[in-house]
Amino acid sequence: MKILSVDIGTGTQDIFLYDSRLDIENGFKMVLPSPTMIVHRRIKAATLSRMPILLTGHQMGGGPSAWATEGHARAGLSVYATEDAARTLDDELKKVEAAGIKIVSEDEAGHLPSDVIRIEMRDFDFASISETFSRFGISLHDLDAAVVAVFDHGAAPTGVSDRRFRFDYLDQRIRENNTLSAFAYLSSKIPVSMTRLQSVVDSASGVDSPLIVMDTAPAAILGATFDPVAAKRSHKLIANIGNFHTLAFKLGQNGIEGVFEHHTGEIDLPRLESLLRALADGSLKNEDVFKDKGHGALIYNMEPIKFGKDDFDVIVTGPRRSMFLGGGGTAPTLKPYFAVPFGDMMIAGCFGMLAAVADILPDLAETIYGSMRNASARGTSPWDVE
Repeated sequence: MKILSVDIGTGTQDIFLYDSRLDIENGFKMVLPSPTMIVHRRIKAATLSRMPILLTGHQMGGGPSAWATEGHARAGLSVYATEDAARTLDDELKKVEAAGIKIVSEDEAGHLPSDVIRIEMRDFDFASISETFSRFGISLHDLDAAVVAVFDHGAAPTGVSDRRFRFDYLDQRIRENNTLSAFAYLSSKIPVSMTRLQSVVDSASGVDSPLIVMDTAPAAILGATFDPVAAKRSHKLIANIGNFHTLAFKLGQNGIEGVFEHHTGEIDLPRLESLLRALADGSLKNEDVFKDKGHGALIYNMEPIKFGKDDFDVIVTGPRRSMFLGGGGTAPTLKPYFAVPFGDMMIAGCFGMLAAVADILPDLAETIYGSMRNASARGTSPWDVE
């Protein structure tokens, strides 16, 4: 059995190819620049060359790609974009046009001058990933499934805060299905409002196996639970400190007991620790996080997690986990444990996605969970597989 998992963040896209014939630590993996960073660099090069650009393709992750696009327009250079590509900047196209970007139809795009640099927008480039693996003698033409994770605010109705809209969505999913894999969907079952998840499916040409899409932060949290130390805790806090978003879950034996989500750039270590303490004791309020420029907080179980009793207080993962190492004269007051599922923090999200595949495609579950629970005992090496 082979499953491709691709965790697409702001800085990197982390890729893991699960092969049931291999010990999971021997699975093939790549950590590459994120799609939004690749687009960012292409746009910045066009800006330096003073060349007009056309954005085509699909809605994708913003951040660096959006900043570069807006910077190109502010430099007095022409920016054209098809509707789907333009939604990378904002779901409300009038706001995109107000930023100096001209929206064009596919037909109009085809008739623009030849000197316009065409830049394709997409989060998931299966053809490029497949080609890279093939250069090392590995085929992706026999996949049993593919799973891709991106962060999706969702398309909020006009006048509704993106932050509130996303947190209402999180609340709805948890109440419907109190598991971290509730944030994963078969490609045919994505909620209409989750437009970036749908764009991943729209851009997945070449994938002829079942395709699953998932939110990045729950994927990382779920992956962290497979760390052998973290797995021993029945009641735990896990924080995923991402480049853009920090999301922490309070987990118990019956599932998700609480969650908050904030913007990483808006918090420092003391603020993060105060949020974690309030999440642990059940006192964290949704409005307090929202007014602090975060997304919000949800508490489902008021039973507190008490700190100081064990070797660590909070399980930490994510590319900005170094915040818990202190620095700048600020030392952590909570004791962190840095989760390393199957020996690789960078691939934590991919492991979480793999577990979500097992939940969504039950026919694959026994094999996947067998690998994840017993891989080290089997000890298969890459040279044992042809």
